[in-house]
Amino acid sequence: MKLSKIISKMEAVSEYSGRIFVWLAIPLTSLVVYEVISRRILGSPHVWSTEVIDYFYGSHFMLVAAYTFLYKAHVSIDIIYGKFSSRVQGILDVITYLVFFFPFCTLVLYNGILYAYTSWSIHETSESAALKVVPLVKTVIPVTFALLINQGIVNFIKAIYKLVKGVEI
Repeated sequence: MKLSKIISKMEAVSEYSGRIFVWLAIPLTSLVVYEVISRRILGSPHVWSTEVIDYFYGSHFMLVAAYTFLYKAHVSIDIIYGKFSSRVQGILDVITYLVFFFPFCTLVLYNGILYAYTSWSIHETSESAALKVVPLVKTVIPVTFALLINQGIVNFIKAIYKLVKGVEI
């Protein structure tokens, strides 16, 4: 299989996961509006609302990270980097992925799996909301980092190609 086809298939994972998880913004927004109306207009705040809103926001923010990474929409400072040749940029990218990105993501993925497993095994619930979704929310961590590693591999392959060929794939 051609390299470009492999990259396309791996990028499709980031693309479609982002398109799916972006919809978490709708229940998140609905909950925030509901709580604002309930608290400010009806004078009846809910104890559970802050926690549930945090669960939705955190899940939304994390699960679209690979999608954001696919489109290079994360914060980056390219003042110096942009002045280098493509090959030097490739070298910097390869080093950065090997030294920082992959070790960090692998460590968080591993610990996230342990964290989620523990939560599932003890049937963890929330104190304030008495919700049984805590294990599901904690599973977001390893899923997020698996998606990030997938997109990181794609970007790493592109960096190697840029290093070797001097152009982007």
